[in-house]
Amino acid sequence: MKRLLSAFLCVCLLLCLTACGEKALDPAEASKLVIWHDKEDAVVAALEDYLAAAVPELQIAFEKKTSLTDSLKLVGNDPSAAPDLFIFAHDKIGVFAEMGILAPIEPLLEEGALVNFLPMTLDAATYKDTLYQLPLYFETLLFMYNRRYMQDEEVPATTDALLTYMENNTGRGRFGFVEQHSTAYYSAAWIHGFGGSIIDDSGVPFPDSQAVRDALNYHARFVALMPGETEYNTVNTLFLEGKADATIGGPWMVPSARAAQIDLGFAPMPAVDATGKALAPYSGVQGIHVLKFAAEAKTDAVRKLLSALTDSAIGIELALASGCAPANALSYEDERVANDELVQSMRTTAEIAVPMPNIPEMDVMWTVVGNLLTDVNLSGKDIDESFTAALAQANQLIGAMK
Repeated sequence: MKRLLSAFLCVCLLLCLTACGEKALDPAEASKLVIWHDKEDAVVAALEDYLAAAVPELQIAFEKKTSLTDSLKLVGNDPSAAPDLFIFAHDKIGVFAEMGILAPIEPLLEEGALVNFLPMTLDAATYKDTLYQLPLYFETLLFMYNRRYMQDEEVPATTDALLTYMENNTGRGRFGFVEQHSTAYYSAAWIHGFGGSIIDDSGVPFPDSQAVRDALNYHARFVALMPGETEYNTVNTLFLEGKADATIGGPWMVPSARAAQIDLGFAPMPAVDATGKALAPYSGVQGIHVLKFAAEAKTDAVRKLLSALTDSAIGIELALASGCAPANALSYEDERVANDELVQSMRTTAEIAVPMPNIPEMDVMWTVVGNLLTDVNLSGKDIDESFTAALAQANQLIGAMK
């Protein structure tokens, strides 16, 4: 009798545990995917149209979030509030990976699915040796010039040549070259050109202090020939009104330049004469990330979605729709993409571009470097003293994060 009672209780316990555990989703729910994003309408429309044809069995809803990172920090990995996936730049991967809400991407892909992706994009999407994003496209800064004033044969191949051009073509309300010289995102290219960096992969700020100092001292000669106020609107206006011959700017400036009927030219980044290294801008890689709960509860749907997005066809559609530079190298073989000067310029720059750091410590470095540049470029403070203070501040802020 005791044996029968014991067996009965075991069965009841098993049934209770099963009932209390997670219930499997019904097929209709398992095929529904919610994707958060902060992208422009043309990009989302291209994704919606492509996925509707590529995976018609899935019900995919794109939801725009203006403060996507803050929203994700609030909802975390909660299935009742979080999306299944989200599309965002790679530089916040470290933050979300440390929160424990991201699923590794490679286990969800077929073998060899990433073989044609540009190495730079995969490097950007990797945090602590784990790929957490499927790259879709990327952006880099570009050297752009107005052919009305700077002829193709005049485009400087080196920074010394650029400085000479500026000296000969600056004055009376006209500038040979302008850029957002006191913004960390733009000035990083000059630091990289001297072999330095803002932070390394382990979170050490300014790992080569001398390289950063050298870059700041050299760059100051260029800053002296640019307007003191160089926020985006100032640089954009000067270039669009034909008051600046050349600039280093993002692809987001191109539609306005073309609308202003500027005969726009693109050129490789000039090389620093002292090092032989090109000015290497940051790149931002936009891609899709998977939440852990979705990877576990909606595995088949997530796999189908990712498989469709590894195809070179989506890169072509994004390039045609919004001038995006595809992460998949095969997309550039399409004749229409091959003939797009903007996209091809970003493809070329990708060979030297440095992915924005995706570690959490980088969050404080944007402020530290911005303050440093303001001190030396706008306030005229001593470079060595300002750099020493910035390094101390960086170490203090990063130390407080641990």
